[in-house]
Amino acid sequence: MFQELRTREQELYDTVCEFADTVVAPAAYEYDTKRRLPLEIIAQMGELGLFGLPFPEEVGGQGRSYFEFCLAVEALGRVDQSIGVTLEAGVGLGIMPIYRFGTDAQRDEYLPDLVAGRALAGFGLTEASAGSDAGATQTNAVLDGDEWIINGSKQFITNSGTPITKLVTVTAVTGEEVRADGSVRKELSSIIVPNGTPGFEVLPDYDKVGWNTSDTHPLRFTDVRVPAANLLGERGRGYANFLRSLDEGRIAFAALGTGAAQGCLEEALRYAKTRVVFGRPIGENQHIAFKIARMQARVHQARLVWHDAARKMDAGRPFKLEASLAKMVCGEAAMDNARDATQIFGGYGFMNENTVARHYRDSKILEIGEGTTEVQLMIIARELGLAG
Repeated sequence: MFQELRTREQELYDTVCEFADTVVAPAAYEYDTKRRLPLEIIAQMGELGLFGLPFPEEVGGQGRSYFEFCLAVEALGRVDQSIGVTLEAGVGLGIMPIYRFGTDAQRDEYLPDLVAGRALAGFGLTEASAGSDAGATQTNAVLDGDEWIINGSKQFITNSGTPITKLVTVTAVTGEEVRADGSVRKELSSIIVPNGTPGFEVLPDYDKVGWNTSDTHPLRFTDVRVPAANLLGERGRGYANFLRSLDEGRIAFAALGTGAAQGCLEEALRYAKTRVVFGRPIGENQHIAFKIARMQARVHQARLVWHDAARKMDAGRPFKLEASLAKMVCGEAAMDNARDATQIFGGYGFMNENTVARHYRDSKILEIGEGTTEVQLMIIARELGLAG
């Protein structure tokens, strides 16, 4: 059931919206053009406590809910998806696995800087032939005495090559498991690889369609040696543990999509009220007014569905189905609203300095990243007891 924002939740959302409007938005076009992550803005986000929102105070966090973290992601996504996804991935893929599955020593070493936003971390799962099909993972790690030797490569890894990136957690094949029926499957484990480790190469960043400010790199591992103690969680549980983080991340991704859809709505509404053609604002034309009405409907639907998923997660209830529904619905809302907003702006909507133009470029990845729309449909069908 939908629940209105509590007072402290509304205050948080308003605070991050103000930060987004006054700090992030004015710099968004410049950094998009430079294709560079603005570390000074990331530092300010750290000072606001955004990276520590869903973590307890004993590890340096804010002790807030995951729902509240998603509110912050939505607020940032209104004006700049690259900044929003830097926070989303920094928490969901960078910090959460270490907080949830790390040893006391790993937590003590990495969490203080990560939670404070002084450092970033990435998670290396995707490969050229492995993503949704984790069983196709080729990166391998062999235990040699008290060290892992890692060889392989990863691609599309967020927050992996910034000047403040401290580590990347990678999934690797560490052996084989024999099932009860006699079949054999790969044993996948997660291993922490600090940036700067010999043999660990962060390759040149991608020339992307959108999210130009977000840091994304392919990675290469050539006889990389790290201590055996860098194993994150139980051996052989690397992918299973990641799935938990992925389900959670889909909710935050949905919040990011909702923010993008909201940002497009706000820009289109403002323009429709002020752009005068043939002596009257274009918003007085029914076809423009109806287009914006549909944009409002998409935002409302998107917000309801991610709120529902996040509330269930925070309450400790099953949320896998709701997370996939939210990820799919919100990604589509962002893409549809970006298209309509660009159409309303006309030629101005095709200029990169316009926020809606950047949303148009950025929003497509919301239907791909953290599980494509097709993967979400597969999960939803399976959760309904159908073949997906």
